[in-house]
Formats: sequence, structure tokens, C-alpha cells
Amino acid sequence: MLASTSRYRKELLARLGLPFETDAPGVDECAAADEPAATLVRRLSIAKALAVAPRHPHALIVGSDQAAVYDGLRVGKPDGLDAAAAQLRRISGKTAVLYTGIALLDTDSGRIQADVVPFHVVFRVLTDAQIDRYLEREQPFDCAGSVKSEGLGIALFERFDGSDPTALIGLPLIRLVAMLEDAGVAVV
Repeated sequence: MLASTSRYRKELLARLGLPFETDAPGVDECAAADEPAATLVRRLSIAKALAVAPRHPHALIVGSDQAAVYDGLRVGKPDGLDAAAAQLRRISGKTAVLYTGIALLDTDSGRIQADVVPFHVVFRVLTDAQIDRYLEREQPFDCAGSVKSEGLGIALFERFDGSDPTALIGLPLIRLVAMLEDAGVAVV
């Protein structure tokens, strides 16, 4: 069970070839005062899995959440074109860290495995014209930091560093495979 309505997470989980369903967790995703991004995404990943658990007994439930941080500030999804352009202008030539939380809840045992996978992204120095063309073509308004890395957003990067490239998109599959195997599910 995937506790998410994200089409990106659904597409990622489908890569594993395991049967699954999705369920909207309906969790308030607001951060607590001064809550670090890594703490937030871990907490929300667990909360999402727990939120759908009563509707899915005898299931393994995956919860995930992601936050982008640059210039010491957490950056969310933009409210539209102007906010997206402002986000990209602010991050141009700088490094962002994406924190992706992952939780696996076994509803039979009540056991929760949870982790946070960081991923560092260095942005190219971007011109206003490049930002405008990117936003017109990609329209990444449902993506944290206005970047859809699985699409044209890859052209915005100079380099990146992380242990799991799928964490960049929103569901760290390498870590999830280890969690599933620990829960007795053979992925391969």
C-alpha cells in the first residue's frame, strides 16, 4: 500500500514490479516551529503510513515525504509561475539539499522502519531566459523547489551527490527495497 496521491511516487514504486494500491493519507503537512527538514519528512512519512493503516489491515504501507532546503530555508511547491521563477532565481548557482523521508509500516506487527535520505543538488548559473523557457516547457508547479528532475529539470543541474537517485524524485527505492526485504518481501 502506498500512502500517497503523488503520481511521481506511484510511478517510482511501480518500477519494483510489486502489486500495490494507493490511498490518500490526508495528513496535515505543516512543519512545527523550527522543525528541521529531516525531522519533518521523517515524521510526515510515518504519519502518512499510520493514517491509512486502519483502512488496510494485514498490509505493508509505504509513506514518504520530501522537503528541499537552500539558503537555510525550506522550500515547498510554488503557488504558480511567479513563485516558481523566484525560487529558481534564488537557487541559481547554489546547492540545495533534498531530504526524502521513507517509512514502511507492517500493520500486522505494528513495526515501523523509517529513514531520511538526503540528496545534494548543485544548480547551474541560470539566466532569466533559461528559467522562463524551462518553466514554460515543464510547468513544475507541483514539485518542491520548482524542479522536475525526471524531466527537463535535469538541464538545470551542474552536478548532484546522493546515495539514491530516486530520492531526488521523491521515493528512495534503494532504501525501500532494503526495508521490504527486512519485512520479508523479496523484490528480486
